[in-house]
Amino acid sequence: MSAAELTRLEIVHRLENKRLTQKEAAEILGLSVRQIKRIWRSYRQQGADGLISKKRGEPSNNRLKPGTTKQALALLYRHYYDFGPTLAHEKLTEHHHLKLSHETVRKLMIAEGLWKPKKAKKAVVHQMRERRACFGELVQIDGSPHDWFEGRSPTCTLLVFIDDATGRLVELFFTPSETTYSYWAAMRRYLPRYGKPRALYSDKSSIFRVNIPGAVSGTGLTQFGRSMKELGVEVICANTPQAKGRVENVNGTLQDRLVKEMRLAGISGIEEANPWLPTFMADFNTRFEVVPHSSHDAHRPLLSADNLDRCFTWQETRTLSKNLTLQYKKVIYQIQSKRPGYAMRRAAVMVCENEKGEVEILYRGHPLPYSIYHKQARQAQEVTSKSLDNALKKIWKPPANHPWRNYGSSNPGSQVDSLPR
Repeated sequence: MSAAELTRLEIVHRLENKRLTQKEAAEILGLSVRQIKRIWRSYRQQGADGLISKKRGEPSNNRLKPGTTKQALALLYRHYYDFGPTLAHEKLTEHHHLKLSHETVRKLMIAEGLWKPKKAKKAVVHQMRERRACFGELVQIDGSPHDWFEGRSPTCTLLVFIDDATGRLVELFFTPSETTYSYWAAMRRYLPRYGKPRALYSDKSSIFRVNIPGAVSGTGLTQFGRSMKELGVEVICANTPQAKGRVENVNGTLQDRLVKEMRLAGISGIEEANPWLPTFMADFNTRFEVVPHSSHDAHRPLLSADNLDRCFTWQETRTLSKNLTLQYKKVIYQIQSKRPGYAMRRAAVMVCENEKGEVEILYRGHPLPYSIYHKQARQAQEVTSKSLDNALKKIWKPPANHPWRNYGSSNPGSQVDSLPR
C-alpha cells in the first residue's frame, strides 16, 4: 500500500472503533463525506484490499500511442538530433502537430542518447539588478563571435541589441568582425525602426571606451561614443560581464536556437541571414518578451537634423598647411579653394571617412573640394584584437594549383623545375 492508502486505513480503523465521525474523517483526509462513505463501504466488503487503487498495475489512460512515439523518434533522429528538449518540443508541436509534453520529449531523448542531462552548476551569487521600467530606457549591446553557419560560411560575429526592460531583441546583425562601422550599420537598422534610446549598455571594448590610461590628447570619446553623443544617446560601460548578464545570457541562447533555425531555413551566409533575422526576432520575442513596469516608450524620434550619413563616419581633425594640404592615412590631400590661400592657412578642418573609404573634408560644417596630391607606400598597420582575424583573411594565399602546393611530392624533380625563376 502507498503512504496515502496507509493513512486512509488508519482513519478507517478510527471510524471502526467509534473514535471519529465520518465528517471529522472527511476533514482530515480532505475529502467529502460521500467519499468517506464509499471508502467505508469498500473496507467493510473487502477489508484493507478495498482501499488499494484498482488502477494499480494497469496501463494509464493517458499513455502515448505507440505510433506517436515512433513518429516522434523518427523526426528527432531525422531533423532534431542535436536540439535541446525545449526547442525540439516546440518544433514537434508547431511544425508536426504532435501532442507531446516537454517532459515526454526530454525522457525520449535521454532514453535514446540524444540528450544528456547536465549537472546543475554551483550557484554563483551576484547582486540582483531590477529591470529598467520603460522600453527604450536602456539597451544592452554586445558582439558574439561564433561559427554561426556550422562551417557553411566563415566564422563571423553577431551583434545583439536587447532591451533591458522587456528582454525584447531589438536588433540582430551579422558582420565579419566587431568594428565601429559594423555597430554603425546595426544602428542604421535600429534607429528608423524604434527611434533613439536613452542609453546603451556595453562592455569596455575600445569601440565604446578610450582604454589608454592617462590619455591627454583627443576628446576622450571613441568614434562610436562621439556619434552617439551627437544623437543624444548615452553610452554606459559595464564593469563586469555579469553586470550586463541579460545580453550575455541571450548570446548563449542564440548560439543554440539561432544556429539550428538557420539550418532548418537553409540559410548559409551573412547576405541571406541579415534580411531574415527580423522574422526570427519576431518569433523569439513572442516567446520570451516580458511586460515592462511602465507602458511609456522612452525612445525619441529621429529629427531632420540627425544626419546619419555624416554622423556615422570616422572623423578626425586636421590643420591645413601653408599650401592648404593635409595628411590623412598616409594620403596627402590638396584643398581646392577660390579664396586666397592665406585665408585658410592653419585652419582646422574635419576629415570624414565612411565605411566605403570615401573621404569628405569639412570646414565649419561645409564640404571642401580637394584632390589627392600624394599617396605614400603602404606600411605596417595597427589593428585591434577583434579585427585581427579579418585582417589576416586579406593576406594572399597561393591557389590550389600553385607549384608551392606540390612541393615535396613523390616526383620532386618535376616540381622543382616548375617553380618560378
